[in-house]
Amino acid sequence: MKIAENQQVSEGANRVYDCIIIGAGPGGLQAAIYLGRYNRHVLLLDRGGGRTWHAQHIENVLTHQEIAGKEIIERGIEQARKFAVQIERKRVVAVRKDKLFTVTAENATYLSQFVIAATGVYDIFPPIENIQRFLGTSYFTCLDCDGYKTTNKKIVVIVNSPHAYNLALVMKQLFTRDITFVPYQFNLLKSFADVLQDEGIALVPVKPIRIIGKDVMEALECEGGERIACEAIMAHFGFRLNNEYLSGLDLQKDSVKFKYVTSSTYESSISGLYIVGPLNTGHDQVVISAGEGAVAALDINRRLLGNPGRRNG
Repeated sequence: MKIAENQQVSEGANRVYDCIIIGAGPGGLQAAIYLGRYNRHVLLLDRGGGRTWHAQHIENVLTHQEIAGKEIIERGIEQARKFAVQIERKRVVAVRKDKLFTVTAENATYLSQFVIAATGVYDIFPPIENIQRFLGTSYFTCLDCDGYKTTNKKIVVIVNSPHAYNLALVMKQLFTRDITFVPYQFNLLKSFADVLQDEGIALVPVKPIRIIGKDVMEALECEGGERIACEAIMAHFGFRLNNEYLSGLDLQKDSVKFKYVTSSTYESSISGLYIVGPLNTGHDQVVISAGEGAVAALDINRRLLGNPGRRNG
């Protein structure tokens, strides 16, 4: 293994880990806990933050009526450490595969038999003032996670794609009838506009610039001074994958070349590399990501025992 001159070899660099996990979100932590309980040598690398960390009120986790994402992560890290999982706060910059995996982080390089990528995604936010003030309390980006919190409220749905207009229709069917739809800087097709009109959903083609309110959301201010009264916003502007460190690998992706295709055990098209959570083509939820991490860990442990079995397609 050749290491750049300006790169320090990590402590214990000669060690070959059973598994290196990249990302301390629900999927990565659940995998770490499972493998740690098997007394495997596990290294978890995480640069901090993340979608779950910033979620203020998570209500769909079994046994928790409500829990902050930060608390899930902190508890998960404490639990993983209990099982001797080595956790380091580092940003991974590259992964490559020879006979073993080489994982390159900031000023350190590690070797492992298996790797789990669990680094998630970043939400894309429009340039609307005060989003951060209301993020997770009344500005939402996930219908499955937070739609319930808009029940019977006066809401605005903002999207940046004409094909996302059905978000307003789903919100009406599930949560509230008081909806204003704002297409962000695009013209909605007349056929789509007619559907919204038939459903009683107001269409306001303006450019939002600011959210009004101090402790609670009061309105969405638009260019020209118009204000749309609202108690919550459900927005869809897409997201970016946190996957730069995988760019050097020839991995199979979905039909639009965006997310990674995995097997039923969440193994990627490269043997030994597992991808759990929002990076793969499955659903993006805390409990689902955790379940994927557990499945991946079970499969890795089985293979470490020398029982490779049949690789699932």
